[in-house]
Amino acid sequence: MSKGVAITGMGIISAIGNNVAENFDALINQKKGITRVDNIKTIQREEIMVGEIKFTNDELIAQLGLPPENNFSRTAMLGVIAAKEAIAQARITDIKKYKTGIVSGTSVGGMDMTEKYYYEYLTEKEPQKYIESHHAGDSTQKIAEQLGIEESFVTTISTACSSAANAIMLGARLIKSGKLDRVVVGGADCLSKFTINGFKTLMILSDTFNTPFDENRKGLNLGEAAAYLVLESDKVVKAENRKVLAYVKGYGNANDAFHQTASSDNGDGATLAMEKALKVANLNPFDIDYINAHGTATGNNDLSEGRAILRIFKDEMPEFSSTKAYTGHTLAAAGAIEAVYSVLALQENVIFPNLNFKTPMKEFNLIPQTELKKKELNTVLSNSLGFGGNCSTVIYSKEA
Repeated sequence: MSKGVAITGMGIISAIGNNVAENFDALINQKKGITRVDNIKTIQREEIMVGEIKFTNDELIAQLGLPPENNFSRTAMLGVIAAKEAIAQARITDIKKYKTGIVSGTSVGGMDMTEKYYYEYLTEKEPQKYIESHHAGDSTQKIAEQLGIEESFVTTISTACSSAANAIMLGARLIKSGKLDRVVVGGADCLSKFTINGFKTLMILSDTFNTPFDENRKGLNLGEAAAYLVLESDKVVKAENRKVLAYVKGYGNANDAFHQTASSDNGDGATLAMEKALKVANLNPFDIDYINAHGTATGNNDLSEGRAILRIFKDEMPEFSSTKAYTGHTLAAAGAIEAVYSVLALQENVIFPNLNFKTPMKEFNLIPQTELKKKELNTVLSNSLGFGGNCSTVIYSKEA
């Protein structure tokens, strides 16, 4: 039986760490990255809490060695940092040796640059340098250029909260079909006034730490992050004697077309996505050892996802938890962030706790794992759900 598509490298930057090792340390030591906004001047500062990466843009520019005058959005810079770590961990020294592509998810894109244009277009003679970075594909192109992927497959997915999970799915399919030998997959999103004000308008932001799957949940904490994984074919793994971290074994996506900004009350889209992922993986629900839930701590998501999980697993519920109480909801990056966490869970045989949980939801008796738990894990199901569609990924241990 095929194990799936090999994961040979990972990279991440989030509110709880600037690389994979720092993120893992925060997860096992239950260090939250949720704070007030520091890097953005916003009237919402005292109204909300966020998962913010504390590097300023100038510090990111210096870290990447970019010229002071550049048109890299914050999304692109975060993406470059994470993608370069993934390439380094995979020990790739010649990116052009095999057919290599990149599939990157984003929703904010260069909106932070557009905000600069908004304030400066009346006074600046050539403010278009900001507008050139606005579109979603710009961050992907800049990451590709920094990695040296310039003449191959470069594409962007923007399906809101499921973007990075869909990127992983597309990357795996490109390898399985023989179109590419290697694909860098993941996503990046930065915080911006646009997203802060937009989600504030939806009235789903919390003024305190988010509490996934809790009856008294008040809403989500927006986060910013980037994470990428290197997927490689069996041919490359064998030829380069790669160390395999885990495998992308199954995936599925669905859109229940219920509402522009809400999932169906019964979790129809999430149910379909999980069913498809299990089918592609050729697994049954009882084969799943742990669910990394989407778990945004909004009234709609946790109810909808909880019902969907119960529809799939019924009386065979594995442990589950949401890691968004650590990082906040990182939007298009979430699927890749949590794929990295899923691989870490498999590698270390540990279930990360669902922080801040106190009171079970009245609609059902679902209790997330609230303590760090050591357990032998072979298979993790990771959910990325939202009004841009739903996507589930099955990640399989290299030892299974």
